[in-house]
Amino acid sequence: MGILNVTPDSFSDGGRFLSRDAALARAGQMIADGADMIDIGGESTRPGAPPVPLDEELERVVPIVEALRAVQVPLSVDTYKPAVMRAVLVAGADMINDIWGFRQDGAIDAVKDSQCGLCVMHMLGEPRTMQLHEPVYDDVVAAVRDFFAARLSAFERAGVAGNRISLDPGYGFGKTLGHNYTLLAELAATQPAATYHPLLAGMSRKSMLGGVTGRGAGERLPASLAAAVCAAERGAAIIRVHDVAETVDALKVWQATRDATRSGHH
Repeated sequence: MGILNVTPDSFSDGGRFLSRDAALARAGQMIADGADMIDIGGESTRPGAPPVPLDEELERVVPIVEALRAVQVPLSVDTYKPAVMRAVLVAGADMINDIWGFRQDGAIDAVKDSQCGLCVMHMLGEPRTMQLHEPVYDDVVAAVRDFFAARLSAFERAGVAGNRISLDPGYGFGKTLGHNYTLLAELAATQPAATYHPLLAGMSRKSMLGGVTGRGAGERLPASLAAAVCAAERGAAIIRVHDVAETVDALKVWQATRDATRSGHH
């Protein structure tokens, strides 16, 4: 899943793809580089980010979705606002990726009657404040798993088919460095018992990588590739990244290794 930020202030590429032409060119490049999906975001959710007014988010995102409808890969929109969800579904979005896990009033209603995919993310607190205070969990893996189970129940009560839903532990969203790596190491254990939902891992360029390498956001490509391979190894079905071509290469090597082990020595 290639990240297309149409925001002036995202932490790693804010402002670069704001114009429609630049955004379309960027999406085309990611698809050429091997992206299977594009995730379009019109509001930065980096720690400390200010909320974006509804009309501004619609202005940023809807024209991009409309312009990209013709491409041959699914389009995801990263939003938590029910009005944006409704508008982008009309515009042709295939998936809604919600950092709030569809907890805002009206969010489930906005998506339940469509057939779009849904990505439920775990977040402690809210983007503006989530990293101001040290996040505390008794057991971070159990907390994320319980949150997923509760959201899955809410969708089930609303009559939403389970096969539409994927789950994202929300790396960096109200977690310490230790929490993030525990959630990576035990990614498969965030899946609620007796269910299967594709797991999405989004660690590309995040501070959890800087915390280990000491590098700034622009220098985290090798760390991002390592994180992508670690996530794939632990069962992630969707890897959300800025650097598509490089990640595709890294995952091809991981996949070839995995396939060679399974097929034995022929």
